[in-house]
Amino acid sequence: MPLVALLGTAALLGGRLGLPAGTLVGLALWRWAPAIRSPSARRAAREQDGIVRQLPLTADLLAACLGTCPSPAEAAAAVARSVGAPMSTRLGGVAAQLSLGAAPEDCWGQLAADCPPLAPLTRCLIRTSLSGAPPAEALSGLAHAQRAAASRAAHARVRRAGVLATAPLGACFLPAFVLIGVVPVVVGLTTLFARRI
Repeated sequence: MPLVALLGTAALLGGRLGLPAGTLVGLALWRWAPAIRSPSARRAAREQDGIVRQLPLTADLLAACLGTCPSPAEAAAAVARSVGAPMSTRLGGVAAQLSLGAAPEDCWGQLAADCPPLAPLTRCLIRTSLSGAPPAEALSGLAHAQRAAASRAAHARVRRAGVLATAPLGACFLPAFVLIGVVPVVVGLTTLFARRI
């Protein structure tokens, strides 16, 4: 895309100015234009966003189910049935491995193998399965922390939208202010000083 912009600008302007202007346009596009992602990369990003949104609910449900179910496999299967995709497929795989007798630490560790947002949940589950401590308090704290982080991110997006909304207004009103407010004063003072000199 930047190469096309470089060549197009150079061809459009031509002459001595074409190549430098095309180079500047190409560099600007290369630096500030968003990267085009493949469909698989977009799908993976959507899946990770879905997992981040489902993480607090999953942690709360795991806290409740691990405290009441007789085995971690049944708890993971119950939570997998309760939450939607993409978390349900991951927890379903963990539940299947746990029911086959795999070590809980290994199964919980595979939960976040290719998904970094699940790392806090994985660490919490591994820590509680190794120590034998009840996971309810740790998982509830994780759910609370994830909800607070999501709330802070939403507030930051709202503040950013407010700033971005005022930029076009400033671009429209600032020239009008200069033309209506500043230019007449400068012209009046200039003519006044010109008459006196």
